[in-house]
Amino acid sequence: MATTNPPSPAMLLMGVAGLYVAQSVIGGMTWTGLPAVMREAGVSLDRIGLVSLIALPWVLKFLWAPAVERYRLPVAGRNRSGSIVLVGGLVSVLGLISVGMLDASNWTGLFTILIVVAFAASTVDIACDGFAVQSLAQRHHGWANAAQVGGAYLGAALGGGLFLYLVGTSDWRIATWSMAGLVVLLGMPFLFRVVRRMPVEARHHVPSLGHALGRPLLRRGLIVAAIFVLAQKSALGMIAPFLVDKGVELTTVGILNGVGTLLIGSAAALIGGACVRSWGIRPVLLLALALQAAALSLLAVAGWTDAIPVPVLMGVAIGSTSGIMAFGFVGLYAQFMRWSDPRQAGVDFTLFQSMDALVSLAGGVVAGYLAEAFGYGPLFIGASFVALASVPVIMRFADR
Repeated sequence: MATTNPPSPAMLLMGVAGLYVAQSVIGGMTWTGLPAVMREAGVSLDRIGLVSLIALPWVLKFLWAPAVERYRLPVAGRNRSGSIVLVGGLVSVLGLISVGMLDASNWTGLFTILIVVAFAASTVDIACDGFAVQSLAQRHHGWANAAQVGGAYLGAALGGGLFLYLVGTSDWRIATWSMAGLVVLLGMPFLFRVVRRMPVEARHHVPSLGHALGRPLLRRGLIVAAIFVLAQKSALGMIAPFLVDKGVELTTVGILNGVGTLLIGSAAALIGGACVRSWGIRPVLLLALALQAAALSLLAVAGWTDAIPVPVLMGVAIGSTSGIMAFGFVGLYAQFMRWSDPRQAGVDFTLFQSMDALVSLAGGVVAGYLAEAFGYGPLFIGASFVALASVPVIMRFADR
């Protein structure tokens, strides 16, 4: 095995963090920015709820994850993560450029292109997750979780916040093409500083879904992922349209998502990492559920009445979508890393994330129809009850 000049842990973390931020720029633009823009363009809530269907490749990526892992980790030779990232990144950038050429009300065209982008980004994510688990020693996994979750919130701040701000101050095309440029810049550290220094290795394990699903720890992790994601994410896609309907300007929503997500989400991710290290995983997940239930209850009150001032409402919204989510998902992703087999980490971690995406997709679609049919109040209070009902399940299945 050749080990000449392998990349340092700091270099690995920098490269991986850039990829996580880039993927989240796309996700933030798609699931946070796009719904608000579509709402301002007059698109109905039930169609906005269909934005969640763009997550379909993230749900199904476990189907091609073994093939990606077998290509990424050949029997002999260098890790091929770089070529996967390069091709997937090019497809994503070209897709975003194409999106900028369409009108924001052309929801069928937007959905079609963004599903292709999601397929490319989800394939890159398989390689990125597998690379992180495999390449970093266990003592560095905490930093990897911080890079993953913190990078996700930084990317969401750019894709959901800066994107909306640019839409409000310039136009849709400039905003979308700016996001494409960011994706290019964020992928460069990994491509030029990390993968060129990977050693040549010999491997004996063949990644497969059968091996993954045969492990009890992984099956238990899928249950934990489904319950926790349902409780945390099901109604969050309706918060931005809710603020717009409450009279908050689109530019203000963009600033809220950008600055609030960047500061609160990043800080909460760091706090979550420290709490996981000090308390363990289960207490972090339980506290996140309790806090989310409280936040959703306040949003429900705001949906029924005008008793909550708009500034307070905006604070609750950013706390729910950024602070609580970041705090809780650091714990959830730490659990995912522990339960992933390093020999096929891309497959194992992908199964966890596919469950996350499946529940998010279904919850987002249902939330859109419920909000359109019954209003925001019943939607948010129902989601609050789901969070509270999830506590006993998490207590039983999550690690201490």
